[in-house]
Amino acid sequence: MATVAANPAAAAAAVAAAAAVTEDREPQHEELPGLDSQWRQIENGESGRERPLRAGESWFLVEKHWYKQWEAYVQGGDQDSSTFPGCINNATLFQDEINWRLKEGLVEGEDYVLLPAAAWHYLVSWYGLEHGQPPIERKVIELPNIQKVEVYPVELLLVRHNDLGKSHTVQFSHTDSIGLVLRTARERFLVEPQEDTRLWAKNSEGSLDRLYDTHITVLDAALETGQLIIMETRKKDGTWPSAQLHVMNNNMSEEDEDFKGQPGICGLTNLGNTCFMNSALQCLSNVPQLTEYFLNNCYLEELNFRNPLGMKGEIAEAYADLVKQAWSGHHRSIVPHVFKNKVGHFASQFLGYQQHDSQELLSFLLDGLHEDLNRVKKKEYVELCDAAGRPDQEVAQEAWQNHKRRNDSVIVDTFHGLFKSTLVCPDCGNVSVTFDPFCYLSVPLPISHKRVLEVFFIPMDPRRKPEQHRLVVPKKGKISDLCVALSKHTGISPERMMVADVFSHRFYKLYQLEEPLSSILDRDDIFVRYVTKPNSDDEDDGDEKEDDEEDKDDVPGPSTGGSLRDPEPEQAGPSSGVTNRCPFLLDNCLGTSQWPPRRRRKQLFTLQTVNSNGTSDRTTSPEEVHAQPYIAIDWEPEMKKRYYDEVEAEGYVKHDCVGYVMKKAPVRLQECIELFTTVETLEKENPWYCPSCKQHQLATKKLDLWMLPEILIIHLKRFSYTKFSREKLDTLVEFPIRDLDFSEFVIQPQNESNPELYKYDLIAVSNHYGGMRDGHYTTFACNKDSGQWHYFDDNSVSPVNENQIESKAAYVLFYQRQDVARRLLSPAGSSGAPASPACSSPPSSEFMDVN
Repeated sequence: MATVAANPAAAAAAVAAAAAVTEDREPQHEELPGLDSQWRQIENGESGRERPLRAGESWFLVEKHWYKQWEAYVQGGDQDSSTFPGCINNATLFQDEINWRLKEGLVEGEDYVLLPAAAWHYLVSWYGLEHGQPPIERKVIELPNIQKVEVYPVELLLVRHNDLGKSHTVQFSHTDSIGLVLRTARERFLVEPQEDTRLWAKNSEGSLDRLYDTHITVLDAALETGQLIIMETRKKDGTWPSAQLHVMNNNMSEEDEDFKGQPGICGLTNLGNTCFMNSALQCLSNVPQLTEYFLNNCYLEELNFRNPLGMKGEIAEAYADLVKQAWSGHHRSIVPHVFKNKVGHFASQFLGYQQHDSQELLSFLLDGLHEDLNRVKKKEYVELCDAAGRPDQEVAQEAWQNHKRRNDSVIVDTFHGLFKSTLVCPDCGNVSVTFDPFCYLSVPLPISHKRVLEVFFIPMDPRRKPEQHRLVVPKKGKISDLCVALSKHTGISPERMMVADVFSHRFYKLYQLEEPLSSILDRDDIFVRYVTKPNSDDEDDGDEKEDDEEDKDDVPGPSTGGSLRDPEPEQAGPSSGVTNRCPFLLDNCLGTSQWPPRRRRKQLFTLQTVNSNGTSDRTTSPEEVHAQPYIAIDWEPEMKKRYYDEVEAEGYVKHDCVGYVMKKAPVRLQECIELFTTVETLEKENPWYCPSCKQHQLATKKLDLWMLPEILIIHLKRFSYTKFSREKLDTLVEFPIRDLDFSEFVIQPQNESNPELYKYDLIAVSNHYGGMRDGHYTTFACNKDSGQWHYFDDNSVSPVNENQIESKAAYVLFYQRQDVARRLLSPAGSSGAPASPACSSPPSSEFMDVN
């Protein structure tokens, strides 16, 4: 119900119209019925005021004084009595006789009585209505646990965003929908059908609240009489006028306001490590049927604001705003600040400005859009059933119907397909078959079983520099395999090698030969400190007096076994009889040619047992000395300057094998799909509970494709994660631009008369350049209107050749089924074949080389 009372003229017209309607509804009576008959019809009959209320029906207000006089008249039994009430007069119920608004605070039983429509029409036909007065008609509304006559509707002031001074006062029932308010506002302001509008309500604090859900009632929206409702109309460039209040929401320059370009050829500004988001958005924006769904406002009727699994419609609306701006043709680039904030609000992992995965953002966005647009308002419980020997066709149809009972949206229509999952118990042979929906395929890449490791070989001869080697070893091999590979380059027996991980100038770990190679990370290194032997002239330098005094002292020398003799007592630790320091002299103390030495030589450095942090422990006990494997070299400062070459110590030579590069052969996309459908054994961390054995089993699992979607998203699993390593596979995957044939992979009985159901054409690619810790995302996409390919690199957009699309950076592929492309591109009844979405490209001179 919406009643207008904007000005006296409109009010008068409303009164006249209401009177005319009343006259049409009046029963035709030539004479007044008997007094008893009047009483029964007005009070006690089916049409009387004692009857129960029914939601939606009309009741009328009658002034209490007139009604009491009527009661006295009919109960007096004398039709000629002076108590005859005359015409119905409700003048005391109105504030004025211009707008005919009711007085505030009227109370039923004290100021007025309520009569059902039939009783009201009887009274008007018998006694008439005061000239010029409108009938006071009110609806019965249904509130929680109660029905009541709505005496005071909500009076809202409707204004337009660009003309706040001109308002329309309109009455609405508490049970009227916000959609009716919007439609009424569009009618009052003569809005064209193709224009987008939305409503804002000004609250008591003076700020504006969006009226998102057009399906809720005025009561649910807590709108009150006198509240200002602002209708906003979307601009031609796809933006809302309210967005101009936020600079980041609309970063248009004066030049852009008059810009007119190709719809969809619009960049997205990088807000700081948001290239992953931009790439996913550009791919999704170039899915034709999804973009048309938003551009044609189909989403407005399907927004689901009450889905507990959704985002209150906010993700869908934010994405719709983005699409309308990008496809308006009025922007070179736009700033997706509002969308970024919405994503971070509902998915905390995307808060801030860290780099993320475009496929992870895409997965979140598809799920969020689905739940925000889910046509199922109340999800019913659906029990999943195993095949139990039934035919695949029957089980698959049941699974899809069950899925649609809880999930029905444009995302399901466009992107969802069906897997067949087969599990076999290794013990009892029990077979479990289920059919599960999917939104994209995450396919593995064929992985080489070899691995390249770079190591530094440290010879025993101190005069030889360390050697860098590049070794090809088995990925699942052992440390002994590394030693064997290195021995082929060095001629040293593997048994004589020790493999160590050096981190932060310390021995971090010593590996045993049986340990797996996976425990060595690609970034691990082995280093050595290189010392030059001084010449004879340098050995004699020093103070003669000191030399003479040193000659008097006992000189430590080597034993016949090559070990050092016991050191000086004063070098021993304070709490034990042993020392943790050992002096190294300028002479070769391990040699025998100079024994006994001519005289005392200066110390170069001392060896000292330390803890793992490299610090000395003065309380070391004799037992701990033998158990502690860490030894530090403490140089005498003067000697270090003279004999230790910092640059030379870091030097090494490269073995010829360092130039070896393991070639990676390209793989076909079909090989990846074959791997996806290959039988695998479940991992220990993810066993399957066999209902026959009644225990968890490492069953074999096989996935098959049963039903394919209109848009097939293929995620190439380039990022590999293990317990010890993370790596990106830069293998070139060869994928077709046109005619990707899935007929050999779909196991459902096929319709041979329509091969287009299994053939796909490429429409978009999300690329990732760089490594694990850093990188950059871009997009190749085919414009749905022109069929021309473009390269989207944040806010930069350039046309490209088709031969540039396939690269090692390809990460997520978007394919469109050919029957869908034909349906979307061909006019109704047209016999001509449509252009492929991957069609001809512009002259090569205009292209940017993105590879």
